[in-house]
Amino acid sequence: MGTETKQRRLFVVGAGLMGSGIAQVAAAAGWQVTLHDTEPAALHRATARIDKSLARFVAKGAISEGDARAAQARITTEPTLDAAAGAQVVVEAVFEDVTLKRDVFARLDQVCDLDTLLASNTSAIPITALAAATSRPEAVVGTHFFSPVPMMSLCEVVCGEHTSEVTLERAQQFGQDLGKTTVVVRKDIAGFVTTRLLAALVMEAVRLVEAGVASAEDIDTACRLGFGHRMGPLATCDLTGADVLRAATAAIHVESGSDTFAVPALLDRMVSDGELGRKSGRGFYTYPPAISEE
Repeated sequence: MGTETKQRRLFVVGAGLMGSGIAQVAAAAGWQVTLHDTEPAALHRATARIDKSLARFVAKGAISEGDARAAQARITTEPTLDAAAGAQVVVEAVFEDVTLKRDVFARLDQVCDLDTLLASNTSAIPITALAAATSRPEAVVGTHFFSPVPMMSLCEVVCGEHTSEVTLERAQQFGQDLGKTTVVVRKDIAGFVTTRLLAALVMEAVRLVEAGVASAEDIDTACRLGFGHRMGPLATCDLTGADVLRAATAAIHVESGSDTFAVPALLDRMVSDGELGRKSGRGFYTYPPAISEE
């Protein structure tokens, strides 16, 4: 019984949109979840976001009220990283900044059990660079979930240069336990597979808007109707967050040196002006306050 309990404990670092989404799906799948953030306000927003999301699932008949309450009861919040001790899986979901993430992993290395799976939700930063901040690079892996996590079925599992096969298998099982389909990326390049493809498409779409070739609406319509995409690249940028996608693309550009991943001036300006997409209420499109994620 003790081993089973340990295997069902998850610690999530970062209570933003991704962190809270991961916490929600894990709790709904029966995991005991601790959600960590150093800012009490972030934890309060995350709890409210999870409650609202679960209520929507109840309203749609996707889950029962009892299941929603049970999931809520499995989530606790914690302002200190020391609480990661004893968790079988830790997922880091802080902002896409390599220095910040390496600091988190170095601190986790000091407090986590030796058999803890250390995972990053990064969408672009090489796992090897994060694993190097620990004394156990073989236990570090990427688990790249997609936004919004409760709705998206994919988890991209990324191997660093030293990630062991045991760690890879555990990460795949973790993703599948949360109801996700996993794909494996065995070569640790910036952007992996999905972010690399998305960034190339979004940056070109931004350049087309910047040059006045077509409107954001028409570009997105072309991709939806011409390519069968569920959402156009610029609407996707708004959903992901212009700041998040800019940071990820910049990381790919630094590693690859390819002009394909050069960040257009228009996207730089939008981030500087706080036009981040849905979470700020304005990006390539304008959103009512109810859609804001923060």
